[in-house]
Amino acid sequence: MIGGVLLDLSGVLYVGGKALPGAHDALQKLAVAGIPVKFVTNTTRTTRDMILSQLAAMRFNIAADDLFTASQAALTYLDQQNLNPSLLVHPDLLTEFSTVSPGAVNAVLIGDAADSFTYQNLNRAFRLVLEGAPLLAMGYNRYFKQADGFSLDCGPFVAALEFAADTKATILGKPSSTFFHSAVGEFDCPIDEVVMVGDDVEADVCGALAAGLQGLLVRTGKYRAVDESMIDRSDAQVVDDIEAAVEWILLHRR
Repeated sequence: MIGGVLLDLSGVLYVGGKALPGAHDALQKLAVAGIPVKFVTNTTRTTRDMILSQLAAMRFNIAADDLFTASQAALTYLDQQNLNPSLLVHPDLLTEFSTVSPGAVNAVLIGDAADSFTYQNLNRAFRLVLEGAPLLAMGYNRYFKQADGFSLDCGPFVAALEFAADTKATILGKPSSTFFHSAVGEFDCPIDEVVMVGDDVEADVCGALAAGLQGLLVRTGKYRAVDESMIDRSDAQVVDDIEAAVEWILLHRR
């Protein structure tokens, strides 16, 4: 039974700024069926407003309240824990963290910093963590798919800092169970009736299953055939694309 849907963005609805075939019609079918949908992403190279603008340019008319990002989750956590982190994030994301003070640093927060993942910046983060600052990460994804191919995500750099400082990062985006539970907070259905649709077998599907949701892996975006060996097919579904995912959801709706 499906009473709510979490949808990943990149790799599921689009790749490299181009909508995937059938994505618009699939979302329309969910809307007509009245199934609540939340769009969730670990993308940390752009702000929420930038993501919404990019979606609109691809003719995805998604309301701001229906988008839940890793940076949102991070800001909530920082506020709750009274943390003021040193930021190792993409320059385009800095405005999202305008409340962070440059002084009195008591944590390290990592996102997909792209070209800002320099030795100097990573070493600065390493020294802070080694001195006791908690290591926070907005994701643990290994890589993602761009128009020109696969690219490293923030996970490998977080793992390097974990190894060097002999610590474990607190993950604030997917696959954190807290992230998934926050995303479905407004759904009027049990959490085990919510399905997460994504192209990342670890962050999307395995993360959702561990959090008590259902998981649905699509064979688009960063998907690779080996991914299917990482899940128990009795617990998760694997379909070709977002169109097939929505057809499965409609067959199993409440």
